[in-house]
Amino acid sequence: MTMTAVQNPLEGRDVVCMGFNDWDGEEWTNQQHLMSRLAAKGSGVLFIESLGLRRPSLGSGRDLRRMGRRLRRGLGSPRQRDGVTVLSPLVLPLHSHATVRSLNAWILRHRVRRIAQKLHFDRPILWAYVPQADALVDALDPELVIYHCVDDIAAHDGVDAPSFTAAERSFAPRADLIIASAPALAERMAALSDDVLYAPNVADTALFATALEPGAIDPQLATLSEPRIVFVGAVASNKVDFELVMELASARRHWTFALIGPIGLGYPQTDVSALMAQPNVHLLGPRAHADLPSVLRGAAVGVIPYRQSRLTASIFPMKVYEYLAAGLPVVATGVPALKQVQEVLLVKGVDETVAALERVLAEDSANKRRARSITAQAHSWDIRLAEIGAAVRPRLREKAVSVGAALGPQRGAD
Repeated sequence: MTMTAVQNPLEGRDVVCMGFNDWDGEEWTNQQHLMSRLAAKGSGVLFIESLGLRRPSLGSGRDLRRMGRRLRRGLGSPRQRDGVTVLSPLVLPLHSHATVRSLNAWILRHRVRRIAQKLHFDRPILWAYVPQADALVDALDPELVIYHCVDDIAAHDGVDAPSFTAAERSFAPRADLIIASAPALAERMAALSDDVLYAPNVADTALFATALEPGAIDPQLATLSEPRIVFVGAVASNKVDFELVMELASARRHWTFALIGPIGLGYPQTDVSALMAQPNVHLLGPRAHADLPSVLRGAAVGVIPYRQSRLTASIFPMKVYEYLAAGLPVVATGVPALKQVQEVLLVKGVDETVAALERVLAEDSANKRRARSITAQAHSWDIRLAEIGAAVRPRLREKAVSVGAALGPQRGAD
């Protein structure tokens, strides 16, 4: 993983992070990017993998393999990845049952506290991407609690929405800082807390800017005819509007549509057979993060063809700044959070999307690509960590003052 020099606002402090994904998942998300950078710059990081909030599908090979892997890892010791200590929690994925939730919380509390003690984490920062971290507040006595809300998890199929929402209502008021990555999330969190920082997802802009440099194009993509209109991300039908992609492909047979990413990630019932039947739609599978610039180097446009839903109303895709850092024009549907990004053409329906694609294909130039990439540099992990640091530091000072006041005057040594 290529990293730029990142200032760590928590340098010297340890972090226990409860995520909503597995560390070695098929796609890195906000969690892995931020935690690996904190670990590389002086913080000890314990990352707790997904609690399995989405009910597994017994008909999904991916879910069954993941369950087996999680069971093996849950019974074993934490492992080291990218400078981070990674713990697979041993939980039952039956979160709609109050008794199971209580048992899971008890197991989580005791195991995490024991591991934190072995790592010599004394009052660590608790950085949570899911509100089930509420179980760890009393166990860890954290110096600071951060709730990082990057998705409307309750909107995902298979997640028990009532129990998740109840956990969020309990945990959010206990957080010293809530970070929300989309306007809809910030608005929802503002009803639960006065300490909300709106901080959209960003990208490894330095890495993706290398797509502007001369170099190799992804071998599979290079065999496809131009213009190549590329989507990078999970090819899952709960987000990607397959019908729109097929209509676009039918409307412009001389355009190539390439979808780069794992099929059905997070939505195992995804059926791509109709997509694959389109002669100018190509599903090329996932790529390592470091290899994505070679994909975007061969693209004419970066697209985000999402369907409009409660789920997509609350996301700010990381890929938007990856595309822009690579210099690509960007056309998107179904993502209202992108209204604020001037460089993105946010459209609706087939006709508007075709018109937008024709426009950017006709107007794009090397100068415009360089300008987009330069603009995107303001949305790097360096900048985001600096913004989070500016929000965290005064809260740490306030907490230190309140702890000092609670302890009272201390007798000096004679």
